[in-house]
Amino acid sequence: MALWGGRFVTETDELMRCFGDSIGFDRRMYAADVRASVAYAAALARAGLITIEERDQLVAGLEQVRAEFDAGTFQIEPGDEDIHTAVERRLGELVGPVAGKLHTGRSRNDQVTTDLRLYLLDEMASLREALIELQRAIVEKAEAHLDVVMPGYTHLQQAQPLLFSHWLMSFFWKFQRDGERLAGVARRTRVCPLGSGALAGHPLGIDRQALAAELGFATVSENSVDAVSDRDYAVEFLAWAALVQVHLSCLAEELIVWASREFGFVQVDEAYSTGSSLMPQKKNPDSLELIRGKSGRMVGHLVGLLTTLKGLPSAYDKDLQEDKEALFDAIDTLKMELPIAAGVIRTLKVNTARMAAALDDAILATDLADYLVRKGVPFRQSHHLVGQAVRRAEELGVSLKELSLADYQEIHPSFAEDVYAVFDFRRSVEARDTEGGTAPAAVRAQIERARQISESANQQTTKSSPAENIKMG
Repeated sequence: MALWGGRFVTETDELMRCFGDSIGFDRRMYAADVRASVAYAAALARAGLITIEERDQLVAGLEQVRAEFDAGTFQIEPGDEDIHTAVERRLGELVGPVAGKLHTGRSRNDQVTTDLRLYLLDEMASLREALIELQRAIVEKAEAHLDVVMPGYTHLQQAQPLLFSHWLMSFFWKFQRDGERLAGVARRTRVCPLGSGALAGHPLGIDRQALAAELGFATVSENSVDAVSDRDYAVEFLAWAALVQVHLSCLAEELIVWASREFGFVQVDEAYSTGSSLMPQKKNPDSLELIRGKSGRMVGHLVGLLTTLKGLPSAYDKDLQEDKEALFDAIDTLKMELPIAAGVIRTLKVNTARMAAALDDAILATDLADYLVRKGVPFRQSHHLVGQAVRRAEELGVSLKELSLADYQEIHPSFAEDVYAVFDFRRSVEARDTEGGTAPAAVRAQIERARQISESANQQTTKSSPAENIKMG
């Protein structure tokens, strides 16, 4: 039986019923719905609205409902339009008329956003752990290839020498910021809207603070109208998910390019590759291409929900039902992608010989300018003079290292015999030893900081409950 049909005399059109039902996707919130209902039954008892015996009946029935869902034996009935209706209907079958008291003072408006917040907090905790695991894979791979020198790129053009480990660690810090942002989203999600009713508040004196504490929320919502309509936390989560997806996509794109035969810097393990139905020689980095490809839909989820929310009248509107499918898909996508990305990194083969062979003297042009700076030439002039040296080498068809000393001194007399010591890729890397630089010592320090962050985050995870442990750094 519908929870709202008392004033209706006409049956809902069947197509309309299917159009409005959300049980097909919101059933995944059953654990959160039961959890919130158990806490609400206790709140009703504290307020003297039901007896202790009635509370115990309700709680026992709700736990049985949860067990049926857990076991996969719960039967969805045609009238179960959403998870709340399904749980209450089954509860009535189990405990009888007392089930009708559970909804006292409660609306599906405050119920659904409570469920969604609880569900999202648990899922954010799982995603946080997956993010930490990806960061750990990055640290391990970087540490194992600490001293590998490779060309660094800007505009996809060779720019300056880098350590491969330094490049890889750049993604650790992107994901670290993602973890910190997730903690902020979780903090603003940990607000209890239950007890707000449909929009005007609760008329029967329940203790909202005690209810919030029992559910693990940090505080209660301040305004009942805002509480039932607020989906800021859902938007923030989708914004977070979209940015994580962008970072994953950037990592994927670079590895895709580097795995090509033309670069050959890395090889993606067969466990994360597929072949061609026509070309027997192909090994395609499909794992990375799919990660890159899913960026469009993840960004689309964010834009879609923002568009849904734009201009809604205050309090609850049925449009808000559109929040869940985007959230659920974003969660499901990242819960697959993050472990896959970690697996790709852990099994990645790094071709150090190809990286070394790709190094071109031209990427030491900045070092050549620095050489002149140490001779007292202003950098802006040094930059211009080295540009002339690059042009001269191109005209002669030689590398910078192969230009004669006479050619260099014709450009500027500060060039001396020691200029050729500049053409050492490892020396170039080692010179950039300031904090955050690509020198081996700086990268070792960076890895150590990253390892400490990962260990701290892991300890936080093991000591805290899922809804409380979303803290990184």
